[in-house]
Amino acid sequence: MFQKITLIALVIAFVSCQKKETIEKDKIKKADWLIGNWENTTPDGVLTENWEKLNDSTFSAVSYFIKGKDTIHSESIILAQLGETLTYKATVKGQNEDKPVFFPSTSETEQQLVFENPKHDYPQKITYTKGANNTLTAEISGNLNGKPSSEKFVMTKK
Repeated sequence: MFQKITLIALVIAFVSCQKKETIEKDKIKKADWLIGNWENTTPDGVLTENWEKLNDSTFSAVSYFIKGKDTIHSESIILAQLGETLTYKATVKGQNEDKPVFFPSTSETEQQLVFENPKHDYPQKITYTKGANNTLTAEISGNLNGKPSSEKFVMTKK
């Protein structure tokens, strides 16, 4: 009898672990549409974000804003499943002593990902929205110098 109870407990534990792992991997799968090379060209310069899948739970990206021959902004991004939370980790060259800033997800759907860190100076919120015709809108928002501020960047998949 004891052996049967032990066996049942082990099976339940195994199945529970399998189910949790599946939930976690399903969460980052909602971000699969980010994978690829995105670009926005304006008279001010060219913004690019290049996303790749590192493994089942981690994506990485590099983002650049280039004006003429000068790189005005450079950022590396890790999107990772940490526990049951999807976390956006941004490292901007020349900011925050080149240390990463973490933005946990507050909403994930097949069309939109929202990440927030109310303690960060600016932005406090980062939103990625999947659009029609291979477009993506990245929006940063929050309070900047005590006033509400937001910027949208519409990019096309290349």
